[in-house]
Amino acid sequence: MQLRPFTGTYLTDPGIVWRELLSTPEGVHFADDLGLWLISRHEHVRRAFADSGAFGSTLTLAPVYQMCPEALDVVMRLDVPPTTAAAEPPVHTRTRRALRVIFATTGPGVADEYGPIVRRRVAELVSRIADRRDGTVDLMPEFAALLPLLVVVDILGVPELDVPRIRSWADGQIALIWGQPDPSEQVRLAQGLLDFWHYCQALVARRSADGATGDDFVSRALRHRAGDDAVLSVAEVASMAFNLLVAGHETTAGLLAHGLDRALSEPGRWPRIAADPDGVPAFLEEALRFGPAIDGWLRVTLRPVTIGGVTIPAGGRCLLLIGAANRDPAVFADPDRFDPARRDRGHLSFGYGPHFCIGAALARLEAQIALVRLAEAMPHLRLAPGHQSRFKPNVAFRAHRTLLVTQPRSSQRT
Repeated sequence: MQLRPFTGTYLTDPGIVWRELLSTPEGVHFADDLGLWLISRHEHVRRAFADSGAFGSTLTLAPVYQMCPEALDVVMRLDVPPTTAAAEPPVHTRTRRALRVIFATTGPGVADEYGPIVRRRVAELVSRIADRRDGTVDLMPEFAALLPLLVVVDILGVPELDVPRIRSWADGQIALIWGQPDPSEQVRLAQGLLDFWHYCQALVARRSADGATGDDFVSRALRHRAGDDAVLSVAEVASMAFNLLVAGHETTAGLLAHGLDRALSEPGRWPRIAADPDGVPAFLEEALRFGPAIDGWLRVTLRPVTIGGVTIPAGGRCLLLIGAANRDPAVFADPDRFDPARRDRGHLSFGYGPHFCIGAALARLEAQIALVRLAEAMPHLRLAPGHQSRFKPNVAFRAHRTLLVTQPRSSQRT
């Protein structure tokens, strides 16, 4: 079969494709157009995430296509040690342990440590949008994508002046690895990725030269390693910054965009966000299930694995279709209906097992504060006439191209 993730239906309503995959008896297919095994059922995706002895992570950040030689030459100069998504035990176990010390991961810890940063940044952006006089705003670049990036640069201690190029580099990495760029674009994106890595190395070198006395993530990581490479190497600290500057904002941007889209797409739902902020966490969980920011993730089989009666050979690259798993009727009643009051939980949007997203609590906090504050400030906001969700071509990240909204002029500030 062919998945065709870069064209047609997959870019407007991937749920149609997921439903077709889930309707087959085995739930496992080989996509000839990608050279990837597709795993779509909830129990199978969860198993693949949990079983690190059968499903490896080493190729998670390897492109899904044959890269041109010129771009490959550039990529081969990247000496980024694996620390998070592409790391395997025992390295992943060690770096994950260090991350839990350096980076707040629990709901209460995140609220205490990062809540003030999130609220300040949300207030800045909401005020800027509410003060607009032209009546139409694209919430993707001006809010959904920008807010998480500003938060993560604050956490990492990155100068705000560097935000535009970090955004460009991060978007470029996603397009280079999980997109389908042409050869000339591959070379440009690969060079950007190399520049990005050098930027992160320089950031760590500056913090180290300053004595790592600050309260930012990089300084904390350098103090935690205390000169001991067995705890963390300097290159691993740079690798963590490199990964967090992408994963720390792209996934949250997707959650926020999907949440805004769902909140504004049904009459009466947007005012309820401000009127009932206690209901927003449940609303966001359903947004995560219904439209995950990452709806496909890569693994490679370390030995032959049989799933749903289909044997995937050793070395088979697998695309875990999180979006499909979250619509599996074996787990979720009426799975294609968006229902904030849903009782059946268990979505896989933050992964599962050893690689469960370490920033899940921060993403939830950002999205909750952002939706409530924007709804309070702009209660008459609505999607622009003719709005249709369209997504960037990608096999992993489900990112809106635009999210145009308007508000009646009579409701704007005077």
